[in-house]
Amino acid sequence: MECYFGSYELPHNNQLKKSAVVIFSIPELGIKFKAPFDGVDKDHTDYASLLSLLEFIDSNQKYFSNHTYQIYGNNLDIINQVNHREQTPLKFTPLLEKALNYRKKYHFSIEWIATKSNPIYQQLFD
Repeated sequence: MECYFGSYELPHNNQLKKSAVVIFSIPELGIKFKAPFDGVDKDHTDYASLLSLLEFIDSNQKYFSNHTYQIYGNNLDIINQVNHREQTPLKFTPLLEKALNYRKKYHFSIEWIATKSNPIYQQLFD
């Protein structure tokens, strides 16, 4: 099952008083999620999006049993950190550990996808 995650930076001084919108999508099930989030930077908001997706999968197993997961995101730093190809900044170590614990549990693959090919951005303003 293909799943997508990412975040969209909001303009400064926006009405929500948040820095970004975290997004994930599971097209096969028709699931789209968007929520405002106040992250410290792009990597933080993308980790929040990835973990939101993984927590959703974890808490809704009745819809996900016996599936393999291919997760796609457009933040190459996050992808490389989860795949142990890049060192994680210390401030994000707890977030990486959470993602890796979910990976042990669900054995998902995680790969990079170009922003223009990531369907979450096509659905952002739906």
